[in-house]
Amino acid sequence: MEFKGVCVLLGILVLVSCSFQQTPSKKKLVKKDTTKDAAIEALQKQINDIFQELNLLKEQQALQTVCLKGIKINDKCLLVDPVRKRYHTASEDCNALGGVLAAPTSSDENDQLRDYIRQRIGPDEQIWLGVNDMVTEGTWVDQTGVSLTYKNWDTSNYRSPQPDGGQSQNCVVLSGAARGKWFDENCREEKTSVCQFNIV
Repeated sequence: MEFKGVCVLLGILVLVSCSFQQTPSKKKLVKKDTTKDAAIEALQKQINDIFQELNLLKEQQALQTVCLKGIKINDKCLLVDPVRKRYHTASEDCNALGGVLAAPTSSDENDQLRDYIRQRIGPDEQIWLGVNDMVTEGTWVDQTGVSLTYKNWDTSNYRSPQPDGGQSQNCVVLSGAARGKWFDENCREEKTSVCQFNIV
């Protein structure tokens, strides 16, 4: 009987010993989990980098398409939209394509934009520019809210030099008929437009 008791006790000790050997220590578990987490983070970073590269390639391809359909002026691609729209609709449509309404920043850009619209939609057309004074009357800004460094107002008419519309005319058009001069206009008027895409 004593022999049976000793055998049972030895069996229990062997089982307990085996179970301790099979259960890894918490330190080992933490180390494995940390290594696993680092590997997952590295893979996630690689996936994010691939998505970023893919988006950049898509953007470059879209810009090339825009530049092929439109015109490239300095570091911008411009694409005419011949459909007449109100200022806000034209602006939203450009934004949906990833651009903004065109806003020339130099005399050269303005002249090239004038020539482009005269060729594409007609010599007497007017297009919306991405310029307005909606926030503060008389303070003309581009669509990012930055004050203009270049302006091309039509000041040739001594009775009504531009801008002359006050609070009723907060948006700006470039006129092909007036050799690319700018006029303030009621934003509810329907004009054609040109979307501008900055090349990064």
